[in-house]
Amino acid sequence: MRAVVQRVLSSEVMVDGQTVGNIGKGIMVLIGIEDDDHEDDIKYIAEKIVNLRIFDDNEGKLNLSLLDVGGEALCVSQFTLLGDARKGRRPSYITAADPKKGKDYYKRLCGIISDSGVHVEEGIFQADMKVSLINDGPVTILLDSKKSF
Repeated sequence: MRAVVQRVLSSEVMVDGQTVGNIGKGIMVLIGIEDDDHEDDIKYIAEKIVNLRIFDDNEGKLNLSLLDVGGEALCVSQFTLLGDARKGRRPSYITAADPKKGKDYYKRLCGIISDSGVHVEEGIFQADMKVSLINDGPVTILLDSKKSF
């Protein structure tokens, strides 16, 4: 499972011209589910998302988590995070989970984050989404449950 976590002042996702998710201060997370992901991958990424110390403390150091600052999360599924572009010009998505598993794991991940006390907004799985955000910092962190980077 892969995730791109961006600290934001605000973020919004729209589908067919309608806002389906909208947050203020917090994080916008792009999530890619792999075919060989398991429950441990979901738990690992969820724990990282809510506990990453990427918010400024009183001294201006990145020392506070999403939970510490009472921030929100906007989660958006994005299978293209799994694109392998090492060969040729067209990325391969062979490691991406099938849509049924992808949606199930995406929903479970969002549920765990929510259960931890974070307000979660979501995009719509497999929809053509328009995502906007104001990246704060900018701060962007890449996560991979297989720790491949």
